[in-house]
Amino acid sequence: MKPRGIIFDFDGVLVDTEWAIYQSWVRLFEREGQQISIETYSPCLGAGYSHWNPADYLESLTGKSYDWEVETPARQADIEADLERMGLMPGAQELLDWCHDNKIPMAVASSSSRRWVAGWLQKLGIMEMFDGVFTRTDGYPVKPDPALFLAAQNCIGVPAEQCIIIEDSENGSISAQRAKIPCVAIPNRMTRFSDFSRATCVMKSLHEFLNAIQS
Repeated sequence: MKPRGIIFDFDGVLVDTEWAIYQSWVRLFEREGQQISIETYSPCLGAGYSHWNPADYLESLTGKSYDWEVETPARQADIEADLERMGLMPGAQELLDWCHDNKIPMAVASSSSRRWVAGWLQKLGIMEMFDGVFTRTDGYPVKPDPALFLAAQNCIGVPAEQCIIIEDSENGSISAQRAKIPCVAIPNRMTRFSDFSRATCVMKSLHEFLNAIQS
């Protein structure tokens, strides 16, 4: 089916940021003689730290208090350094160009901050391709609450059943289900073992998704 509108998650869908973010926590935990697995970290995926916070977890493991006003900017600098040469996920530019050429409206809905999401979209030169960008710092509750997706769907002005959400996380797929919008899940190395039973379908890549909607 050719959708009439597409809503993108950001982290892990358009840019492979989630791995760099996770690795920054791995390094911090290792510095403190601790470990954090992907399985332990997974509640953060698609939802940020609103439901479960690695900082609280580290303090519970070590019995120490940390100056997060120092640790967080240092970790952020490490993340941005890791991502400095990072481009879009494979197939993303082709999909965005095809949607633009076919006049299919697009929006981004992310549990991350506007500074993070819009900053990357601007840096990658694709901000203007989207009709709207919706983030937690715009006042929306994070996924799996459906509010971000409902705001994006309202922005592009397409009925829910004619939209497609592209997600990479279980929290995102739950959010899409609650918004009653079809969802294509595309797992990555951080989410490949997640439960995507609530997604409409699971695909291997954005290339596969583009081929499907072109046929």
